[in-house]
Amino acid sequence: MVSTWYGSIQADLFKKLAQVKVLVCDVDGVFSDGRIYMGNQGEELKAFHTRDGLGVKALRSAGIEVAVITGRTSKIVTDRMTALGVPFIYQGQEKKVAAFEEILNTLGLTADQAAYIGDDSPDLPLIQLAGLGVAPFDAHPAVQHAADYITTCRGGFGAVREIADLILLSYGKLHQVSESST
Repeated sequence: MVSTWYGSIQADLFKKLAQVKVLVCDVDGVFSDGRIYMGNQGEELKAFHTRDGLGVKALRSAGIEVAVITGRTSKIVTDRMTALGVPFIYQGQEKKVAAFEEILNTLGLTADQAAYIGDDSPDLPLIQLAGLGVAPFDAHPAVQHAADYITTCRGGFGAVREIADLILLSYGKLHQVSESST
């Protein structure tokens, strides 16, 4: 067992964390709480947590790449991920495996070197394909059942930061988190 801020984790999970070279994330239900706010004029709003932003920036500073693959298309997602320096932003992806494989090919990585965090059934193929499948605390039960790790934080409330912290801890770089979350 390895002791972390989020509780103790099994040594084999810690070993998987230390192999991660890219964290691939869903957006709705992971970076956000999964709710979509629609205004009377058709505008769409989402809330993003600054802690998750800091986790993304800390991973990138440590040489761990970050990508997003989402089924929806939204300027808000483009703006937020661009502000965080995320270079791989795939939107409108109903079937996410092709985008995942493109990211891995571009980076010259294998699926074992990827972690994927998702919250619902469209994420199941990537949860199962990635070397480390992660589900937020409030993910659909089928996703939780398939995941290697379930965060203690809910989607949109620090789940991305939690997995980022654990990856950084496995690399011995957690103490280097000092960026601004933008």
